[in-house]
Amino acid sequence: MSIRVGFVGLGNIGRPMARRLVASGLATAVHDVSEEPVAELVREGAAAAGSPRQLAAAADVIGVCVRDDADVRAVAYGEEGLLAGAARGAVIALHSTILPSTVREVAAAAAARGVGVVDACITGGAANAAAGKLTYIVGGDPEHVERCRPVFETSAAKIVHTGPLGTGAATKLCNNLMTYLAWLSAYESLHLARAAGLSEKTLEEVTTANGNLTEPMRAFLGVHKAPEETRRSSGFQAMLRGFTTLAEKDLAVTLAFAREVGVALPGTALASQLMARVYGLDDPGRR
Repeated sequence: MSIRVGFVGLGNIGRPMARRLVASGLATAVHDVSEEPVAELVREGAAAAGSPRQLAAAADVIGVCVRDDADVRAVAYGEEGLLAGAARGAVIALHSTILPSTVREVAAAAAARGVGVVDACITGGAANAAAGKLTYIVGGDPEHVERCRPVFETSAAKIVHTGPLGTGAATKLCNNLMTYLAWLSAYESLHLARAAGLSEKTLEEVTTANGNLTEPMRAFLGVHKAPEETRRSSGFQAMLRGFTTLAEKDLAVTLAFAREVGVALPGTALASQLMARVYGLDDPGRR
């Protein structure tokens, strides 16, 4: 029997993930608070669901790719939430960057209704989502993970089962910490080199040769190599504001998780205050 899929949250990464579900031939229902991405997916072959509850009632595997913990709860709970419509045996895959404790909370509520949950965080960005090259970081019961695997494979280059429920979200937070501190180190190294009059090309040659500068870091530095006029343009600044807001949100969740497990992360705490500077956002109140 073919898998019926539901997908909630058609944002920057959720939309290309859902498009690949449709393109793969899986019966896919979609829902979002915005009408435009839903209409786009319907034109490509998806079915529109009027609520999370309606979507869940028609799905065996349900992907959730919304902004934060509060949005996950809003989608999962209530009379029109996923848990009100999901049938026994369905599995909900939480793709959002959220606290492991939130994953376990939702899973407990779902288990009472015979519904499974996995934390299936993703990394790779919108471009890799569109290309089917995401890395899935999945925590949960092996049976639930395997139930979801054919769905994940539509947009995955690699699927890593990290262990029990919550470990996917925890691993994603550790990954985010490493990513954003790498951006900080790349930016400040470039900033120092420019101030000292060094050759940027030579710096990149050295740091690439010794392994310090990775390809993702090099791509990030492209933000700082755009012409000044381009960087100051409203469209470019809007893009940087989006990057900055996401980084600040992700690092806030990481620090909240660190508090839950009793670990101090002073470097991460400082970095979380510097993301506007790191991305080059023109916002004095955030720099």
